[in-house]
Amino acid sequence: MSKREAFLEAACKEKVEDFLRFIQLHKDKADPFDVEEVVQEMPREQRKALWSQLESLLRDILMELPPDRWDEGEMPQESAPDPKHVMAVVDGVTLVAAVSLKVLQDGDTYSALLDIAHRLHDVLVSLPVSEAPLQSHIQTLFDTWWKMGLLEREKFGRTAFLISLQKSVILKKPGAEIQRVWSLRDVLMSLDYTSENSKQIIDLLLQCFHHPTHIRNDDGKRFLVFLFSWNVDFIEVIHGTVKNQLEFYNKRIAAHIAEIYFRAWKKASGEFLETIESSCIQDFMQNAIFLQRISPVHGKVRQIVSYFHTRKGCHSVDKMLYNLYRPILWKSLSVPNFEVRANATLLFTEAFPVYDPDLSNEIVDMNIQKQLDTAMGLLDDPHPVRSNATLGVCKILAKCWELLPPIIITDFLKKLVMELAADTSSPDVRCSVFKCLNIVLDNPLSHPLLEKLLPTVKYSLHDTSEKVRTAFLDLLIKVKAVRAAKFWDVCSMDHLLARLAIDSLSVSKRIVDLLFKSFFPVNEPEKEWCCRCITLIQMNPMAARKFYQFAHKHTAATNIIKLILAIRRTLNSCIQVDFDMTEINDSNKENSTGGPAVLGQDMSVVSSLLEVVVILWRSVQKALKQNEEAHQYTVAKFGNVMAKYFQAFEDERSTVPLIQLASFMPPAAAPTFSCGVLSRLRRMDSGAAPAQFSQLLDCICSWGQAADVLELVSDWLGESIPKQGEKATKSRKVRIQETVEAKPDLALAYLEYLFSHTSTREKVLALGEGPLKQLHTLLGNWKSVLYTHLGSTTEDPNSPKVETALKAFMYHGRLGAHLQHNLTEGRDYLLSLEHVAAWVADRVLPFLTRSDDAEDSETSRQLATQITESFLTVCRDVFLVGLGDETFKAQILHLCSLILLSDAGYVCIPAVLPILKEVANSFVPDDNNQDQERHAESTLVILGVVANIFQKIIELLARRLRKEPEEGQLLCQSAVPGLTDFLQVAQTWDAALLSGVYSTVFAAIIVEKRHLLQKLTQPEELVIPQSVDEMPPLSSLLLSVILKSPSITRSFLREVSSSLDSDALSSLPELVAVLHVLALIKGTGPSKGGIKSAAVSVQQHLHKHAVCSVDSREIQRVMYESSVKTLNELLHF
Repeated sequence: MSKREAFLEAACKEKVEDFLRFIQLHKDKADPFDVEEVVQEMPREQRKALWSQLESLLRDILMELPPDRWDEGEMPQESAPDPKHVMAVVDGVTLVAAVSLKVLQDGDTYSALLDIAHRLHDVLVSLPVSEAPLQSHIQTLFDTWWKMGLLEREKFGRTAFLISLQKSVILKKPGAEIQRVWSLRDVLMSLDYTSENSKQIIDLLLQCFHHPTHIRNDDGKRFLVFLFSWNVDFIEVIHGTVKNQLEFYNKRIAAHIAEIYFRAWKKASGEFLETIESSCIQDFMQNAIFLQRISPVHGKVRQIVSYFHTRKGCHSVDKMLYNLYRPILWKSLSVPNFEVRANATLLFTEAFPVYDPDLSNEIVDMNIQKQLDTAMGLLDDPHPVRSNATLGVCKILAKCWELLPPIIITDFLKKLVMELAADTSSPDVRCSVFKCLNIVLDNPLSHPLLEKLLPTVKYSLHDTSEKVRTAFLDLLIKVKAVRAAKFWDVCSMDHLLARLAIDSLSVSKRIVDLLFKSFFPVNEPEKEWCCRCITLIQMNPMAARKFYQFAHKHTAATNIIKLILAIRRTLNSCIQVDFDMTEINDSNKENSTGGPAVLGQDMSVVSSLLEVVVILWRSVQKALKQNEEAHQYTVAKFGNVMAKYFQAFEDERSTVPLIQLASFMPPAAAPTFSCGVLSRLRRMDSGAAPAQFSQLLDCICSWGQAADVLELVSDWLGESIPKQGEKATKSRKVRIQETVEAKPDLALAYLEYLFSHTSTREKVLALGEGPLKQLHTLLGNWKSVLYTHLGSTTEDPNSPKVETALKAFMYHGRLGAHLQHNLTEGRDYLLSLEHVAAWVADRVLPFLTRSDDAEDSETSRQLATQITESFLTVCRDVFLVGLGDETFKAQILHLCSLILLSDAGYVCIPAVLPILKEVANSFVPDDNNQDQERHAESTLVILGVVANIFQKIIELLARRLRKEPEEGQLLCQSAVPGLTDFLQVAQTWDAALLSGVYSTVFAAIIVEKRHLLQKLTQPEELVIPQSVDEMPPLSSLLLSVILKSPSITRSFLREVSSSLDSDALSSLPELVAVLHVLALIKGTGPSKGGIKSAAVSVQQHLHKHAVCSVDSREIQRVMYESSVKTLNELLHF
């Protein structure tokens, strides 16, 4: 029996296992059996019999187990066949049917195949999701059926198209399905757009415009273009979908969308073309003109319209742009709304020239001249439209230079350069001129004319607006790059250097970029670099320093080092002339010329050269550290001459860079100087400015001798304390034996510098805990000096000054914070600060009393205030860097409470508020709430204390304003920054936490305002405040803080609504006070929703007073009527 006969015989239910075995052999690539080959070899009658048998097999197998029972979730009955067996048979039948379509010949009767296809169609509709391979095989069969144009192709084609469309919007990688959708696009033509059956497909088609993969894919893009030709009514639906999605498209997707619209327009004709032009393209044009710039889709709309502008030059595009712009563009250029004019200006100049190519040349020329006149008129627009017009005109000039008459070009450029570049009314316009002239420079034909005109704007380098100066320099850089002119002819070198010396970073960078090759010609010999450096110094020393700060960004570190060594050779030449020290010179004798001899007479240039060396060395310090050989070579070269430099260049200006230069090298490079640094620090005057010792400290720290400075500081601080310092003095010896009195002020100044700069701080902290702990103890001993001053009525001349003791007290806390952060795992230094807090509470706060009886008492009170505020400042810094744990926070908050409870504690309110802010800020909720939940109870306790302290602060402010209005006003003003920061943190919390903060603020405002309203006797005295200044003092302060921040305002309004809803406020004066506050908030800006919500709450309470106001005294009636009027204004806000 042949394979054909065996396969034909197996295609029945009785031999279904044989049939499945044949199918498996076909799928096995190692087996030669091929179903397609077998079917193709069958005669027509056999094929017909095969299809008939397969139809019977499929019918029988589906009757036993219909597809709706294939779901694996259902429990199969004992007599029911296995679903997997049934699906295997269906899959085999589908395979044979698909193969049969390939070998189908003219004249074949395929009614049985058609029946198979119908049954498979029913299977496909109810196929479980898990059977994706079988679905794909049936889909392929229907795909082929459609393409071959067989009977009922519309039904099967629609199904194949629908499935492919669904997959294309669901799959993560839908490339193959998008290609299949494109190949089945003609199925759409057989569908009725208005039919209910088409709605599912229409929804899927619109979803294609939501998916970037469809929009980016070439076949997807072709398909989306094709959709514009399916049905005229569908075009507007597509356009609406795209407009809704524009906000979510990025620029790349928007570019693809623009291309799709253009290709759809290009392929359209008749009614389709008219709809695309009028409903889509012209709609985009109108939106590009009328949308506000702040609209999230304005940029995308402009991008789509601009795509059509880039296609100008084609007859059909020019004709279309002319027809579509004609009814909207020219009117928009003259409307009252300047934003519309600005948008229209950009479109007009981008599309220029807008003309009808079918008209005669004379008419076209006349229209273009009118458009040029319009562009010139737009340059005189009184609003910032001039900036857009400037951009547009420059684009026109760059694009159409050779087509425009010379007189037109000259008029435009003169208008720009001579008028708008000096427009005093708008820096934006001036900036726009220089930015846009860069566009004109892209056309080489513009260079000769601009070379003549640009020198007239040379003083723009000194424009008051930094962005104008920046734009002008960018223009000069472009002039230099395109060789349009010599930039120094546009703006002289002296002006450029003068501006470089004093201007900001962004401007200076551009000037250096412009001048770099002039003063650092890397292609010239190194000797020339040095000559240019000297020239630059002689022209402007400050500019020279600025120039070489940025030099390393324009050349390699190797060249910087070469320049450093070249300057060294020049400096050596100066020494040789003065001291005849030929051994100092390098073997390269060509550098020993007569030029440097003249230099030796000008010490200011020598000093500047030394400064340049320091600047250059610092700029390549990292590179030198990475290249040890180059570092050692450079250090060795300078080490040979440093001693002579110190001898030869003794003026103060030269000494400063020499000391800095010495800090870059080991101390052995300048032994005489390095041995005397510590001695110089020791002999420094007590009141020396930081500039006198800062570089010496940098040097000694860079040499690894920070311990010596720390020892000196410790000695001075220890010796200056009465009695406590004796033991330390006896047990310590100074390294250099010389008698110098202790200088605690200078010691503290050294300490301030060492810990204020990263490089020195790292060196000091690297010494370890031992010496620093000893210093910390010494600083802590100065508390006794402060206490002595607190209790003393007369000043002891032998006792250290109170200012010194106060500084030492502060540095004790700061040093403790550094040590806690860097050198310890426990909380030893936090414990030290807690002890200080206890000392302040026990020893200092008793002096914080208000007494007008004695001058001595006032002095002690002021000192107690200074001590307390200094300590609170240190604690704030500790919290700020995240060092304070909960115990420390609790201790400091307790101290704050004690301070506020003391007689004159109110003076410390400005210092207490930052503590509250930092403590509250440390509990700000974040995304990871696990740790927070673990400490929820302690958090609530601490925040409850914070809220109570804040309430006490508000009470103290109110009391001081009542008792001492002038002093209270000053206190309130000093508390404003702290209040603002604290409320900003407080509003980040939920209602449950820190809820008392805003209720305190609200209550204070309402109580004060209510008290004022209750004192009114005449109706005319009732005035609705127009600004916070018209409110009572405390309310004015609190509202000014609240209204500074929209977020604080919203939190405050939520508290207002909450208080009203809880019936905490009910009297008429209280409701009037609330309405006055809401009216003030309304007049300052946003929070519209919060205001209306609060106003509704007021309305619910206010109607209760309607009857009472009729019989009450006149002031009550006026209050009610005024409240109703104000309430109506708020509700209609």
